[in-house]
Amino acid sequence: MFDTLSDRLASTFKSLRGKGRLSEADIDATAREIRIALLEADVALPVVRAFIKQVKTRALGAEVSQALNPAQQVIKIVNEELIGILGGETRHLRFAKNPPTVIMLAGLQGAGKTTLAGKLGRWLKAQGHEPVLVAADLQRPNAVNQLAVVAERAGVAVFAPEAGNGSGDPVQVAKDSIEFARTKQHDVVIVDTAGRLGIDAEMMQQAADIRDAISPDEILFIVDAMIGQDAVNTAEAFRDGVGFDGVVLSKLDGDARGGAALSIAHVTGRQIMFASNGEKLDDFDAFHPDRMASRILGMGDMLSLIEKAEQTFSQAEAEKMAAKLAKGPKEFTLDDFLAQMEQVRKMGSISKLLGMLPGMGQIKDQINNLDERDVDRTAAIIKSMTPGERQDPTILNGSRRARIARGSGVDVSAVKNLVERFFEARKMMSRMAQGGGMPGMPGMPGMGGGPGRPKKKQKQAKGKQRSGNPMKRKAEEQAAAQRKAAAQGGALGFPGPAPDEKGFELPPEFKDMLGPK
Repeated sequence: MFDTLSDRLASTFKSLRGKGRLSEADIDATAREIRIALLEADVALPVVRAFIKQVKTRALGAEVSQALNPAQQVIKIVNEELIGILGGETRHLRFAKNPPTVIMLAGLQGAGKTTLAGKLGRWLKAQGHEPVLVAADLQRPNAVNQLAVVAERAGVAVFAPEAGNGSGDPVQVAKDSIEFARTKQHDVVIVDTAGRLGIDAEMMQQAADIRDAISPDEILFIVDAMIGQDAVNTAEAFRDGVGFDGVVLSKLDGDARGGAALSIAHVTGRQIMFASNGEKLDDFDAFHPDRMASRILGMGDMLSLIEKAEQTFSQAEAEKMAAKLAKGPKEFTLDDFLAQMEQVRKMGSISKLLGMLPGMGQIKDQINNLDERDVDRTAAIIKSMTPGERQDPTILNGSRRARIARGSGVDVSAVKNLVERFFEARKMMSRMAQGGGMPGMPGMPGMGGGPGRPKKKQKQAKGKQRSGNPMKRKAEEQAAAQRKAAAQGGALGFPGPAPDEKGFELPPEFKDMLGPK
């Protein structure tokens, strides 16, 4: 969604690199480019004006003029201001002191409220809660059935006493759900309400009646991130008519320009709390303004990537694998390779994971063209091997490769390429496990490193040229002998006589200090 904005900002900052000091004209030109980039991304005009004003004020101040690298300092300022308009700090759910915690979802029809109810329920269950979804959208055809299906897929309970399709009282359903939750020991109630194609009095009144009946701890406004400026107008109207505590952005995986995400928190004064970035129930997480700003500026999102890895990978399994690799590369088999690959696959889309790495914006076209089915093909090739072949791939000859290719439905060359890649990966992983760093990369402080670039051989020092003047040469020899004697301790009577002491005379003052022999 933010690709276009990221590209424009990256090209803007690139023009600043290499400048030792930024003039006022440089800052004005940069601000103009950033303004165009934000307007093209469909960010609300008042937000753009406030943002550019802050960036220019800070960029013209002492922050940049005293910086060692002005371009990096400008990027830092833009990053901090982006975090500001995205809401500042991460806002977490407020839970009731006495359960159940009641969360009411509201928004226009088609924004994704029902699906998001399931995603939120699944997310809360993973946090250790017992949520129940409440079908209070009784207007839209099959809304109740859809919520029941979503709840089943999410593995959470559902309260749907009415069939819907235009019949039933949503306010009464919402009230009854609180008692149902207390009886069944559910600590979170998520109420899915009806929406309309646009703001109207009937929808506002129904939402206000449900709010008054259940007194929710949190009212979350669901915004389709793809509708641009209208999202801000709708949010303002809903804030003034019913009120809400936080915003949830849906469809962040779309290809719209994303201006709503950058505008809504600043305009409404309500923070974005969650973001949905895919169709699967797992494609949902808390919204972190600092991480989103980092991704917009092409600096990746390593914290989210680490959190995903921690949720997917077992610490015990990781330690076991590290110990195996430390013993030597041959301990790592194709079975281990397959297990690691399946663990990575559980983290989600490979292209999304790569997109979280810093600097990946430069090769985003290649990342977007990644074929996720390659992982499945690799798994099929490995599973077509015998246990012995997985343990020792070196035994794979031509006939074995042909059999594996037929079993997995690929070409023989694909089997050969996989085995070659596996050997390279095994070598690299073993080297890293033993503290050797990445092969072919120079060592870095605190990390293992490969041999890196070979050092230039130092030229052998030529022997010191002796003076042609006999008197000067003798003085140089005496001085050299004195230095050598002093270094070895023999000249002043310490143990270890100096080998070049022959013909060396101490100065008279030293003789007087030492006394008669």
